[in-house]
Amino acid sequence: MATADVSQKLSKLHDELRGALKQYPDFPQEGIIFEDILPLFSSFEYHTKLIDALVLQVIEAFPTKPDVIVGLDARGFLFGPTLALKLEAGFVPVRKRGKMPGECVSEKYVKEYGEDWFEMQKDVIKPGQKVLVVDDIIATGGSAAAAGSLVKQLQGDLLGYLFILEIDFLKGRDKLDAPVHTLLH
Repeated sequence: MATADVSQKLSKLHDELRGALKQYPDFPQEGIIFEDILPLFSSFEYHTKLIDALVLQVIEAFPTKPDVIVGLDARGFLFGPTLALKLEAGFVPVRKRGKMPGECVSEKYVKEYGEDWFEMQKDVIKPGQKVLVVDDIIATGGSAAAAGSLVKQLQGDLLGYLFILEIDFLKGRDKLDAPVHTLLH
């Protein structure tokens, strides 16, 4: 598909998907406008368009196709496996500590209200595999950075990160050391 075609289709899908989001003023606290992505999943039409748009975003943004999609616990699990299938890639979950069987690698990350740990099974990424990390929203960037670190511990080639939305003022992308792309930015 030509670059102009990809960009044109992506722009159209972007507008349609943006219109499907729901906004909730003063949630979870006063002064915040919460953008809810869940309507994109409750509708077959929008869910299909979301996956199509994510595939086009990967084609447009990354020079090579990923071998593995890494999805973050838990909302990265909503679209990561389907995206992986469409890209003919594997899917690997990153889970909170204690949720994965077998031998795992771990990485600590800082959240707004404390710290937590992510884990990935040791044998799920082979050295040199091209890996794309996906999640619903990038906020502070801590969880995504931890996932990227896990990929590197397993000697994967981190192509970058892909998110549906970004909370700009938290500057999470500044914590990431690979290209960052946001679908509905």
